[in-house]
Amino acid sequence: MIRKLLALALFAATAHPAFAEEACQAGAYRGSDGDFVALAKSTLNPGGGLRYLFRDGRRGATGDADSPVHCTGEGMRVGEGTAAKQWTRIAFRETPATFDSAGTELAGVLIEPVDAGPKRPLVVMVHGSERSSPIGGIYGYAMAAQGLAVFVYDKRGTGSSEGEYTQNFELLASDAAAALGQARTMAQGRFGRAGFFGGSQGGWVAPLAATLTPADFVAVGFGLVASPIEEDREQLVSEVRAAGLGADAEAKVNRLSQATAKLLLSNFTEGYAELDAARAALAGQPWAKAIEGEYSGAMMRMDDATLRRIGRARFDNLELIWDYDAVAALKKLESPLLWVLAGEDREAPIETTRGALTDLAAAGRPVDVYLFPQTDHGMVEFTTDAGGERHITRITDGYLKLLGDWMKGDVAGRYGRAEHLTAKVSPR
Repeated sequence: MIRKLLALALFAATAHPAFAEEACQAGAYRGSDGDFVALAKSTLNPGGGLRYLFRDGRRGATGDADSPVHCTGEGMRVGEGTAAKQWTRIAFRETPATFDSAGTELAGVLIEPVDAGPKRPLVVMVHGSERSSPIGGIYGYAMAAQGLAVFVYDKRGTGSSEGEYTQNFELLASDAAAALGQARTMAQGRFGRAGFFGGSQGGWVAPLAATLTPADFVAVGFGLVASPIEEDREQLVSEVRAAGLGADAEAKVNRLSQATAKLLLSNFTEGYAELDAARAALAGQPWAKAIEGEYSGAMMRMDDATLRRIGRARFDNLELIWDYDAVAALKKLESPLLWVLAGEDREAPIETTRGALTDLAAAGRPVDVYLFPQTDHGMVEFTTDAGGERHITRITDGYLKLLGDWMKGDVAGRYGRAEHLTAKVSPR
């Protein structure tokens, strides 16, 4: 999750040349049956056109040969041939803003359905670890299409925001809290509940932000209730289990993670002897050449002299709180919390997180946990080839609707293949 800075970049809005077939615009469109599709510009479309994302998770680009979304002179049609239907553009009010956080000017945009009323929820979208701008991005439009007022902003050091890019959860939480204050001011009189949504790394940041400023709800997708060090260890263990290896291999990679953790927590002054011992234990193991973790595999393959020279610059240059206590932050949180897990998440393995959330719910905390089986990081479905490599197909059906309904306090029925793991709670 830390390593994959572009994990969600397919949904980012960036500059892109105009395409001859683009008559519809970035935003969202609704069909006669109430379904919607969000559109956004992106440079990552091999076939050209706009990125699209349906409520049920189907995604792609309008320039793809098999795209069901067609931009025409009249706007947008969905479907093929005589079955294609015209969809209507959803009217949004988009208001740009700048605001201050810790002496740094950040840039954001408030997206509101034009019929916004005093009871409409307001949500601040909190970043993952990506450096791309969410302004004009597909997720903001997908949330607004469900009747939410949405505030998106560029993380410090990215997009139009000032400052230096960082992964310091405490500073990022202060930024998110300032963003909610700005959004509340801008939407005054046009919203009811107000809170945060965070994906991936945002699962560390959004709950912490809600302890800094009043928030009526926090929603998290595919985040971790574990430290970055625990994330590395769980990724290593997940890798050896996926390879069909046993307890001895798990013990060896646990030893490796303990050694690299000592390096990180000591600013690369201690841990070299332990890392040498871990290397020796892994020597001669063919599978060890392929292990990665979040950072331990790369450290293992570097010699001590190189680690002493450039280790801190390479692995510890973003102010990350390596031993961050996520459980302690959640115990301070008074707001209702929705947490959505990806059942086969390789980037953020869920074992520790699921256990921590279940314990919090059992202790009476307002925690609502859902799990979508057979999904990977980003709540994406996938196919697996003969070599074990996963190929993303779509966002799992029900995920986007679950987020929107929960924030509106209107959860009902089934959400795709989601499994509800805890008792129901709702935003207040």
